[in-house]
Amino acid sequence: MRKIPNQDSTASSRPVTALSGVKSLDHLKGFYAIPDFKIGGTYEIGNASQCEFGAPDGTTLESLHAGPLRTAYIAVGTPQRDAEGRITNAIIISCYHSGDSAWFYYWWYEGQEGNDFAGGPVVGPGRIIDTDRFYVIFLDALGLWGASKPSDGLGLKFPQYTPFDLVQANYRLLRDGLNVAKVRLATGVSMGAVQSYVWALMHPEYVEAIMPIGGSTSTRKDSVARWTFDLMTAAMKSDPVWRETQGDYYHLPKENHPNKGMMFGWSILMHTGLDLDYRVAQGWDEVKKEVFYWDPKDDEGLILRQKALEYDVNDLILRNGYNGKFDIDEHLPSIKLPSLILHVESDLWLRVGLAKESAKRIPGARFASFRDPMAHYAVFRAPYALKEEVLSFFKGIGLK
Repeated sequence: MRKIPNQDSTASSRPVTALSGVKSLDHLKGFYAIPDFKIGGTYEIGNASQCEFGAPDGTTLESLHAGPLRTAYIAVGTPQRDAEGRITNAIIISCYHSGDSAWFYYWWYEGQEGNDFAGGPVVGPGRIIDTDRFYVIFLDALGLWGASKPSDGLGLKFPQYTPFDLVQANYRLLRDGLNVAKVRLATGVSMGAVQSYVWALMHPEYVEAIMPIGGSTSTRKDSVARWTFDLMTAAMKSDPVWRETQGDYYHLPKENHPNKGMMFGWSILMHTGLDLDYRVAQGWDEVKKEVFYWDPKDDEGLILRQKALEYDVNDLILRNGYNGKFDIDEHLPSIKLPSLILHVESDLWLRVGLAKESAKRIPGARFASFRDPMAHYAVFRAPYALKEEVLSFFKGIGLK
């Protein structure tokens, strides 16, 4: 497959945001286009054949004078193939809310600087997810980074997608683009965990097992998560540039975009991203780097300034948009795949009690949790923090 960005025809000559979250890993990312894919429609669970090109009532990017839909990924490991040449030993890792395949590779793949934060390399030769035995595919998600996204040019005209769109687009990438016949395990953290649940519901014949880490099966019911991300969206929209342009600001250079709103939004998210006692222990000199100021001085809001350079407000408004609408709780009893659900007990965004309730609804699902001062961000540490449980589960489903 050719590694071509395949930018939308509406995109400006200078892309607003990068195709990869970690510039040094750009060369690893591959791209695949899916013409006439419909985004933002209503999926009927249990009737995947009706949604080959997305939900029938969705909107194609081509109809908005953009597209076709672009997907993105990083693949590592050793593919095994059947008699027809299709890959039969794939493990997929779906990305989190603000991340992409490059960021996940940075945290989890052997030899990367992010390994220490994750407690060690999770993916690599002989590792927990063993690339000597499996073909491991890190997936971007529709709406950010290498996949088609609002900042390619459509802005808020981009269809409001859902986790079902994220999964179905990547299903087409895997099946048609990478020739994957079978997924041995679907996993991911945070929004990647949400996608893991959806994989089990939409494609139970294609995926053999799931391991959601720190996710939710109902953002509609999760008032804490919904509150957090609605606040983030409101903060981004409070920027005078966003309000004056009503989100149509792409004629302006990036430095004149609603970057203050981006900083404000990220500051709200970061406020509860870590355990609050840990925040106190950090001290103000560190914490103020993530505190929003309309007119920051010295290192006030320092980390937020980098976020403003890396992200686009409309991209994150759409990314936040499915909160309050997504709910698959009633369908969980129909999941028959082996399932291990991992969670962080001290997560302040996605509460552990709700994760336990989700596990109870899935027949035979196993649940394990741990406490960590990194709170929600400790999801990356789960495979090592709960290594015995993970390896036991893997052994039971033939991954070890």
